[in-house]
Amino acid sequence: MSRRSQLSVSDYVDGVLAGDRAILGRAISLVESTAARHQQAARDVLTALMPHTGGSHRVGITGVPGVGKSTFIEALGLHLIEEGYQVAVLAVDPSSTRSGGSILGDKTRMERLSMHDKAFIRPSPTSGTLGGVASRTRETLLLCEAAGYDIVLVETVGVGQSELVVAEMTDFFLVLMLAGAGDELQGIKRGLMELADSLVVNKADGDNADKAKLAASTYRSALRLLRGMDPHWKPKVLTASGLHGSGVPEVWELIASHRAALEEDGEWTRRRQAQQHTWMWSMVDDLLRRSLHDDPAVKALLPSLEAEVAAGTQAPTRAAAALIEAFLRRR
Repeated sequence: MSRRSQLSVSDYVDGVLAGDRAILGRAISLVESTAARHQQAARDVLTALMPHTGGSHRVGITGVPGVGKSTFIEALGLHLIEEGYQVAVLAVDPSSTRSGGSILGDKTRMERLSMHDKAFIRPSPTSGTLGGVASRTRETLLLCEAAGYDIVLVETVGVGQSELVVAEMTDFFLVLMLAGAGDELQGIKRGLMELADSLVVNKADGDNADKAKLAASTYRSALRLLRGMDPHWKPKVLTASGLHGSGVPEVWELIASHRAALEEDGEWTRRRQAQQHTWMWSMVDDLLRRSLHDDPAVKALLPSLEAEVAAGTQAPTRAAAALIEAFLRRR
């Protein structure tokens, strides 16, 4: 019998609440598992822990590959620990859609932070879910909150639609940018600019410091053009160096001031309620999709319908309707 099978729901709950990092890691593995026997236990664990969640500050961080996310996050995490916080980092890894493999190298990339007893780093494979965000990131976040982590940093892969998903589950969304990479506005999606609570031009050190200041000025102008009038918060642009730690304290001060501004008029609570609502419907979509794919009637129809759609002899809309009809017929 495996060690995991010997743990009861109360063992998981008590261990997480005690801040036992080994049990926290196993609880996260439990909620990430797709095995039916684990899913019910995971729901029971999360239900028992819900009264102990919601107390952390949830910060999403994204940026294109090469922007220095890991270095910046490590510097921010170490600063927060110096300020007396306990920090969890949920680093979402890009799983291969073909092999299912993922890098899972965040503890290597954040070596100093991972060794600290007030930090917890959890790399999670995306398993091909929307935009590169692990399907159980929300549940993992709640487990970290129940374990007593004051601040949860969620790193996205920086590609696809992961930014939107992470923005919907966090309180502050930070976008790391680079200077000196050509046209400073090239490749910036309007949607990404609208999601950002702050842009931070990273690697603002050495010969790149002046370029970073110039890029920050350009981004400020872009934000004024692209962002509407938000009564709660005006996104700011800062410069920082994750490598040297310069500008990192100022970034945290900005994040803290954002929370204070939203709490003042109740917007913080309203956004947290919206997060719960979004999570519920995300789970509905996930459960329906799984039920559909596991249904025997759907499995029987799927090969022929997929072949017909691929051959162009069947419209995707009609094929989808046929699958849904077969699924509902058995209900």
